[in-house]
Amino acid sequence: MPYHHLALATRDMPAIHRFYSKAMGFDLVKVERGATPEGGFAKHFFFDTGAGEMMAFWELHVDALPQDFETGLSKAVGLPQWVNHVAFAAESVDDLMKRKQRLLDCGYDVLEIDHNWCRSIYVEDPNGTLVEFCVTTAEFDAADAELAKQAVLSDDIELREAKADVQFHRTTVKPPVHLGQD
Repeated sequence: MPYHHLALATRDMPAIHRFYSKAMGFDLVKVERGATPEGGFAKHFFFDTGAGEMMAFWELHVDALPQDFETGLSKAVGLPQWVNHVAFAAESVDDLMKRKQRLLDCGYDVLEIDHNWCRSIYVEDPNGTLVEFCVTTAEFDAADAELAKQAVLSDDIELREAKADVQFHRTTVKPPVHLGQD
């Protein structure tokens, strides 16, 4: 089942707008402004990510809330950055490579990993959250499903050691591209 939107808080909406519009290629399509239960107000921005799903960000204007809250999903809960992340679907390996080049051209370094069943590119958004584009490159079979079910209740499962191909791509564009007046 598709999701409608994923909502996160930010302290820097201009940077989020720059990143998700220019580097990720998503359209900012809607904003709502309303009162919050704690007093003050919030703006809720929605980016169309494709296929009817959206990524949303809260810009909070609430004096009762801490102004220096952590926005990185993993850092906020004390975990390494790679744990909690947002993964968007790429249509194909060619689409993935175009998205990688777009990110590099916009001034962002990109980590690329071929996991041997999917291929991914990773970049850090302005909130400090790891964002991924991923394309599935292999079919799952009954053995994959059975191993996954066994792993739910046991750590004593057969490990399939697969060598991932990892590449780090540094941008030559610094600093990241700015919106200007768009």
